[in-house]
Amino acid sequence: MKKVLAINSGSSSFKYKLFAVPEEKVLAEGIADRVGIDGSSFEIKLANGEKHEERVAIPDQETAVNLLLKALKEYKVVEDLSEIAGVGHRIVAGGEDFTDSAIIDQEKLQKVYDLKEYAPLHNPAEGKGIEAFMKLLPDVPEVGVFDTSFHQTLDPEHYMYSIPYKYYEKYGVRKYGAHGTSVRYITGRAAEMLEHDAKDLKLIVCHLGSGASVTAVKNGKSYDTSMGFTPLAGVTMGTRSGDVDPSVLQYIMNKENLDINQMIDILNDQSGLLGISGISSDMRDLENNSDEKAVLARKIFVNHIRQYIGSYIVELKGADAIIFTAGIGEHDAGIREEIMKSFEFMGLKPDYEANKSNGEKFISKPDSAIKAMIIPTDEELMIERDVVRLAHLS
Repeated sequence: MKKVLAINSGSSSFKYKLFAVPEEKVLAEGIADRVGIDGSSFEIKLANGEKHEERVAIPDQETAVNLLLKALKEYKVVEDLSEIAGVGHRIVAGGEDFTDSAIIDQEKLQKVYDLKEYAPLHNPAEGKGIEAFMKLLPDVPEVGVFDTSFHQTLDPEHYMYSIPYKYYEKYGVRKYGAHGTSVRYITGRAAEMLEHDAKDLKLIVCHLGSGASVTAVKNGKSYDTSMGFTPLAGVTMGTRSGDVDPSVLQYIMNKENLDINQMIDILNDQSGLLGISGISSDMRDLENNSDEKAVLARKIFVNHIRQYIGSYIVELKGADAIIFTAGIGEHDAGIREEIMKSFEFMGLKPDYEANKSNGEKFISKPDSAIKAMIIPTDEELMIERDVVRLAHLS
C-alpha cells in the first residue's frame, strides 16, 4: 500500500496527515505544536481513534519530522519508511513563479525562500519543513502546493494596485491572495452538494479562521479575493488588521517614533480581534463576552466580511451560494447568522435552526435564491491529490 504525507508547516506548528493511496483513507494525523517555543508537544491520532501525546522539546522543523517518522513506525502505521511514496507541503506564497503545484528540487526550494517577503510568517517555516524531509527521506518526491496558485486566474483589473505600474514590472507587486488550497477544495465540494458543474456556478467562499479571507469563484476559478500582496490585507483577522488606510501608518509611526518594520509587525501580530478587543485573538474567547470591546471586535469582523461579500455579488452579477469554512466559519453560529441576515434582501433565506449546529450542510431554506452552506475544509486532501497527480502514484 502506497502512503502519502500531507504537511502544513506554520511558524510554530507542524500539522500532518498520512493517507493511504488510492483509497484516500487517513491512517494517522496530528501536530507538533509550539515548534521552537517552550512547552512544545507532539501528538498523533490513529485511524482507530487512539491518540498519543507527549511533551517534548521541538527546537526546529527537522526535530518535528524525526518525531513524526519515529511515531509512524512505533505505532505501526508504517512498517518501513519506504512505504511513504510522496510528501506534499502547503506553501502560502508562490508568487508568479508557481501557477500550479510542483515537485520541489533544490532550485525550487530556493525560490520558496526567495518569496519569503510575500509571506514572512509562513514561507521560511514551510521551506525548513521541506528541507527536513529531503534530508530524512532523500528518495521521496516532495511536492509544493501553493495557496497562491489558485488565484493566478485573477484578471489584471482584480490583481493590480493603483500605484506606478513599474513596481509590478520591477518587483512583482500585485495581489496574490491566499487560502487557495482551501478554496479549491470548497469549490469542488460545493459543486457536488449543489449538483452542478463548478463551471456553471458563482460562489463566495468565506474562509474564516485566525487568518480570514473571502474569495469570489466564477466558473470554477478564482475571480477576486480579499487578501493581497501578503496575507495581511482584506478582512479583520485574529491578529492581522486587514485593510487600513496607508496614511494611518505614517501618522502612527510619526507619533510613536516607529520604523516601517515595527509598524508592519503591529499590523500582523497586535491588531485584528486582539487589537480591538484587548482580550484575545481567538474568536471563541469573544463569542459570549459582554465586554464592550469584545462585542465591537465581532461587529467589525462581520462588517468587513459583509462588505467583501456584497462587492463580490456585484462583481459576479449574482451568486449561487455563500459558503462558510475554517475554524470560525465552521463553528461560530452567531457570526454566520449575522452575515446571512445582511443578504436576506437579496433573496437569501437563512435556516436559523439548521445554523445552530455545525457540520457540512445547507443553512438556508430550499427556496433560497442564494444558498448558504457550511463546508469543513480539507486542505490536506488537496495536497494528497496533488502529490498523487505530480508524482504519478495513481
